[in-house]
Formats: sequence, C-alpha cells, structure tokens
Amino acid sequence: MRLLKIIPDNTNIGFVRVRHIAFAITAFLTVAAVALVGIHGLNMGVDFVGGVSIEEKFPSEPHLDQVRSTVNHLGFGEAALQQLGDKTTVTVRLPVPESSDPAATNTMVEAVKAALKSKFGAEFTNYSTVSGKVSGELVQNGILAVLLAIVGIAIFSWFRYEWQFGISTAVAIIHDVLMTLGFFALTQLVFDLNIVAAVLTIIGYSINDKMVIDDRIRENMRKYRKMGMSELIDLSVNETLPRTVMTSLTIMLALASLLIFGGEVLRGFTAAMMLGIVVGTYSSIYVSSSLLITLGLKPGPREEKPNAASGAERVG
Repeated sequence: MRLLKIIPDNTNIGFVRVRHIAFAITAFLTVAAVALVGIHGLNMGVDFVGGVSIEEKFPSEPHLDQVRSTVNHLGFGEAALQQLGDKTTVTVRLPVPESSDPAATNTMVEAVKAALKSKFGAEFTNYSTVSGKVSGELVQNGILAVLLAIVGIAIFSWFRYEWQFGISTAVAIIHDVLMTLGFFALTQLVFDLNIVAAVLTIIGYSINDKMVIDDRIRENMRKYRKMGMSELIDLSVNETLPRTVMTSLTIMLALASLLIFGGEVLRGFTAAMMLGIVVGTYSSIYVSSSLLITLGLKPGPREEKPNAASGAERVG
C-alpha cells in the first residue's frame, strides 16, 4: 500500500499563501474562456441548432472544400462539415427541409449518400435530425439545468455552513463551467446534449470534492478556535489532500480508458469530464477554500469558562 500512496500523510503545503497568485491565474483563465466563447463561439451540435447530421466514412482523408462543393451543388442548402477521429470520418450538417414530411429528409440523405459515394467512395454511417423548434427548447432547458444546479448547490452550502461557503461554492462552480466552455470554444469540438450532461456531472463532482474540504474546515473551526483562519484552512486542505488527489486520479484512469476505447460518440463527453476533474480539483483546493478568507470567515467564538464567582453562585 505504501507504493500506492501518492500523497504522503501529514503534508504541510501552504495553499493560502499563494491565494493571490491563484486568484490572478483564475481571473485570467476565466476572462480568456469568456473571450474564446465570445469570439469563436461554440460548435453547436444538431441537438442545439437543428438540422440533419449525416456521417460519412471516406477511404482516405478527403479535401473538405471538394466535399462541401459536392453537397452544396445538390441544392439542399449550405453544408457545414466537421472531421472526426482520424479525419476520414466527416459529419455533413444540412438545414432541415422546409417540408415536415419525413420523406423529404430521407430524400436529402439518400442524395448526399449517393453523391459522396459516387465521387469519393464514401460509405454512409448514420444520420440524425432535430427540428429548429426542438433545438431551441433544448438550448433553453440546458442553460436552465446548469443555472438551477449552481443556484441550488450554493443555497445548500449557505444553509449547511455559512453564507461565505455558499458564495465560494458558486464561484468555484462557475469557474469550472466557464473553463469547460472555453475549452470547447478553443478546440471546436461538437457541443451537444452529451456535453451538457458532462457539465452537470462536473458540477456534481466539484461540489462533492468541495463539501469534503468544507466539512473538514467547519470541523476544525470548532476544534481549533484559537488558530488563525489561514493556518486552519491550510490544515484542512492538507488533511483532505490524499483523498482529493486519489479520487481525481482514479476517475481520470477510468476516463482515459473511455477516451481510448469509447469511440467517437463519447470523445467529447470524456474530454469535458477529464478537463472538469482537473479544474474542479484545482478550484476546490486553491480557489473556493482560500476565498473564504477574502469573504471574512472567522473561527467561532471561544467558549467562556465559568469563573469562581459564577461557580460560587451555583453552589449557593
């Protein structure tokens, strides 16, 4: 078991003393993530933008301009293309046909299949369709789900601990979500309902990790009433550090297997989860815990010992 112990017991790392550096890095990365989303936007999947997504497997890596030109000449609208995996698999995204008749969609898919097979030797894999109305509802529901999760967890922390814990929890979770969005804006991986599920899972993991540290902080606040808040938080984080690191590494091993063997469908979900574990662990250790000091959290008042006079009164 000693060989498996990555973090030794009784560590004494000064996390709080570098909180200003951590806050600066966090602020910079958060602003960068928001800027990436604003400039590049997210590569929304069919779930959110609507349309018909047709997946084709080519014998070798195709020239996307030629594929786009071939599809556009079919007269179904402007095609959006994305290469997947080894770049021989291409997703062709087209607008939903004006006619609501499923036969119109089937006609579109068959025409694209025939054109790409004739010119490039591509093999059809699958296709999916989402209407514009449904995609709009999915966007609203996805945003609402994330916001409700953040607000609900912050309120829970507020009532369970102190208001400072609620605010620090909300800040940490918002940081984790924005980091994930910035990653998808940078990489332009498809952002679909699977990624929303990953974001909600990241929120759940982050709050679980943070609750462990918060519980230890509250326990130590009652146990060491004379200790300064900086020393108390460092003590609490160091005491929970082996659990935090080992949990994160265990999950990362499982996600790495899923990334390698899970196939293209789960690749975006797994990448989001791996990033979320890293930023969630970082925010729990360096951001939310140290933020409690900035928000003015103090240890509880010391219990007053009964003096001799009060003792005499009780005896009398």
